[in-house]
Amino acid sequence: MSALRAPDVVTVGETMAALRATGPVKLARPMELSVAGAESNVAIGLARLGHHVSWVGAVGDDEFGALVLRTLRAEQVDVSHARADTEGRPTGLLVREDGIGDLARVRYYRAGSAGAALRPPDVLAALRPGLRVLHLTGITPALGASAADTVLAAAERARELGVTVCLDVNYRARLWSTEQARRTLLPLTRHSDILIASADELHLVGSDPSLAEKEAVAALIAEGRREVVITRGGDGACVTTAEGTVDSGVRSVPVRDVVGAGDAFVAGYLSALLDDLDVVERLQRATATGAFAVATRGDWEGLPTRSELALLDSPAGTTLR
Repeated sequence: MSALRAPDVVTVGETMAALRATGPVKLARPMELSVAGAESNVAIGLARLGHHVSWVGAVGDDEFGALVLRTLRAEQVDVSHARADTEGRPTGLLVREDGIGDLARVRYYRAGSAGAALRPPDVLAALRPGLRVLHLTGITPALGASAADTVLAAAERARELGVTVCLDVNYRARLWSTEQARRTLLPLTRHSDILIASADELHLVGSDPSLAEKEAVAALIAEGRREVVITRGGDGACVTTAEGTVDSGVRSVPVRDVVGAGDAFVAGYLSALLDDLDVVERLQRATATGAFAVATRGDWEGLPTRSELALLDSPAGTTLR
């Protein structure tokens, strides 16, 4: 990426080394090594769709950190503002066990990680005129005070620059309580233009947590959110703006792995936003990228390129020769 050109999108967060077991870890099942992180999943999805995207984060000065940076570079994600920790903090680790059917258990080893020590100077240098979207999640501020301060500082700076701020709530109960999440996410929500959440996360980001879904969304729009996107898993999604609400179903594909589907949805949605498509077309691309994610194993490995998006419309059993 040219040093003179701002990226289309900057994502900020922690990317971990990811170990995936094919059965219970205690039975010494084989494991596959990759990387994972909500914000870098979105970055990879956007890069595959042809957008210039930069990931900002901190990794350990270790082999796992080298893997993270190497993987993102290979996926054409700019990591020029990523930092290798020099104070001995390790790269975070995620361990996933596949269980019966589509049941999966994920454990995180990220306390004291380099990503949790992300600092405002790490990200502020990456935010400059010409940037179109800053994408944040509610995961990174859950890692600790320094990471929370960094995410809020990034949102504040983006608003000063007139950059669209997208916040995916992405609540993780193992990282913090609902009370802690609400205290941190409320001010962050007030800096966001696009808010993405599931219906059961709205109480974390609305001024009145007692409101039902419809009223909570209306209140968020009245408070200044430009778009509120509600994701419903296998039941689709909807987008509410000042003009009204648009609903969308999902694309029918064989489901192999639902991990990373939400990040794929976000990547598709932001890609269509960058292409100046309307709300209906944004939902269509978002559900298409989500379908690619659930039809393949891995957090990001199955995300499509732009030319592959149309493959979902091919008749069943099609062979490309």
